[in-house]
Amino acid sequence: MSTKQKTEQMKTVHVIGGGLAGSEATWQLASAGVPVVLHEMRPERETDVHSTDGMAELVCSNSFRSDDADYNAVGVLHAEMRRMGSIIMSCADAHRVPAGGALAVDRDGFSEAVSQALEQHPLVTIERGEVAGLPPEDWDSVIVATGPLTSPSLAEGIRALTGEDSLAFFDAIAPIIHRDSIDMSKAWFQSRYDKSAPVEHGGGDGKDYINCPMNKEQYDAFINDLITGEKIVFKEWESNTPYFDGCLPIEVMAERGPETLRHGPMKPVGLTNVHDPEHKPRGIVQLRQDNALGTLYNMVGFQTKLTYGEQQRVFRTIPGLENAEFARLGGLHRNTFLNSPRLLDGTLRLKERPALRFAGQITGCEGYVESASIGLLTGLFAVAERMGIDPFIPPVTTSHGALLSHITAGADEKTFQPMNVNFGLFPPFEQEPGAKRVKGRDRKAMMANRAKSDFEDWAVTVRQQIPQI
Repeated sequence: MSTKQKTEQMKTVHVIGGGLAGSEATWQLASAGVPVVLHEMRPERETDVHSTDGMAELVCSNSFRSDDADYNAVGVLHAEMRRMGSIIMSCADAHRVPAGGALAVDRDGFSEAVSQALEQHPLVTIERGEVAGLPPEDWDSVIVATGPLTSPSLAEGIRALTGEDSLAFFDAIAPIIHRDSIDMSKAWFQSRYDKSAPVEHGGGDGKDYINCPMNKEQYDAFINDLITGEKIVFKEWESNTPYFDGCLPIEVMAERGPETLRHGPMKPVGLTNVHDPEHKPRGIVQLRQDNALGTLYNMVGFQTKLTYGEQQRVFRTIPGLENAEFARLGGLHRNTFLNSPRLLDGTLRLKERPALRFAGQITGCEGYVESASIGLLTGLFAVAERMGIDPFIPPVTTSHGALLSHITAGADEKTFQPMNVNFGLFPPFEQEPGAKRVKGRDRKAMMANRAKSDFEDWAVTVRQQIPQI
């Protein structure tokens, strides 16, 4: 039977959740000729953090992090997704805003582009409304991409089916400030080490961030305000929930020691205060463009659990932000994820009910790009299943393969925690006995080159099996 005949006879796959993972999974399925029903509960049922009913709405940041495919694992992940025709990456590239070497996007334009592409695809049907509890038994192929804010009824259904208590962690959101309320007589534009986004994406001048400097007295007072400021009071059931280290509230970092922020989001290296070049700031707050118009700026690394009143009081002590007007204040929410090494098989199917696959942050990957990449893989796995062929497992030497391996087998199920893609998940190079060990930047370059080469070989094989992709 030809590929065309196979796709014409394919049954519908159901995708639950219209976030980045669900949108990407839907796109991969439909691009391969598989009909999809995408279920999104918004706007009929709202969440604590979303503000629209658009697909792939970005919540805590507008950054997809580094776009460097030569030395950075997430940059390699970007390149791999582009190679597979990712809807998330194509829309991100189309709505890119300056962010140095990072890939940041206009939130609204990005979400609207993803929504429009899915709505216009002839094989995609979007159904609004919550899928309460576990999906019906007659849905024989389902991708659950409900994200870290999975509805209580579905989460309870999963717990009842697996007997596994859901793990949980806190995730925090950074504030967004109106550009015209920032005092540029104290702040200045500069990217760290003057590294900029490519010229074709609006960069090139090394001035992608707004920088607000603090001297020692200001920095010490700010740290004290963060530690002593009024915080959100947790509910009893939240009291023992751990934070994810990749998205710590700014005041939690401050509590770890007065120097912590100077070596984290407030590090002053690679920056020179144009208003006072003779004196090196003690710490610097950076703001990154959040929309294409350049009217909104995101406080980089300033996710917080301070109350709204305290956020305005404390953050307005930052030089340049004394009169800051906030388009959105920071917040805190509880994210849940599966113990995937215990519950999921190598193609992300629930062992207790193989008709259910899981994608995105609920699997225990962390980050927008990682979430979308796992959505991409589940889409391809479901395509292969519908075609009656072996699943396409990417090599563990690639970013996709390394992340998948961590989620399904590489991590210890007893200590499993959310993880961003990083070169520590990749298998090491085998070197000749006695050879000088490759380290640092050279090691990263070798891993990136190996990943891109191995992924290209894998992608060619996938396309030979599914020419439509």
